[in-house]
Amino acid sequence: MQDPIISLFKLKSNLSDDESQILLSFWTTSIHLKRNDFLVKSDAKENYLYFIKTGTLRVYYPNKEQEISVGFAYDNTFICSFPSFVKDKPSEYFIQALSKCELLAIKRNDFYKLVNNYPAIERAWRCFVEDALVGIIEREVEILTLTPEERYDKLLQRSPHIFQKVPQKYIASYLNMQPETLSRRKHQSKKH
Repeated sequence: MQDPIISLFKLKSNLSDDESQILLSFWTTSIHLKRNDFLVKSDAKENYLYFIKTGTLRVYYPNKEQEISVGFAYDNTFICSFPSFVKDKPSEYFIQALSKCELLAIKRNDFYKLVNNYPAIERAWRCFVEDALVGIIEREVEILTLTPEERYDKLLQRSPHIFQKVPQKYIASYLNMQPETLSRRKHQSKKH
């Protein structure tokens, strides 16, 4: 059975067996988080790219009035404080475990050495970044153009699992709506 990290990279690029083994050899740091533990805190530099073996995490921005949820990550996906990781500067975001989590990590410097030295790894990374950018743009358009009810419906269609894994208050923040609005919409949705 193929390693899940390699499987994700091979979905985006044609990695050779040697490239796969080299890439995998750098994912050496194992991290275990309890619910509510922080993976990354604001003002800390992001020194790792993480692969989530199990668990759910949220990415949020600390605003004066409330925390703004900007994303979630689940089993078999990558996560990091992306601006900090790319720019090598302190994070403006927190990443917090919403459940017990097990992760593997690769050091930022090691990852960029691999990206710079192996075109297939670079190609896969570029595809991951492109997919993330498209997702962010689509989300921004939804926030700016859709009603709260339409945003809820889109999220339910795109990521139904989120409603089992993430507390309602964080989903409401992510959808830029009040928790009461989300609760009403969920109730209306169940009637239909």
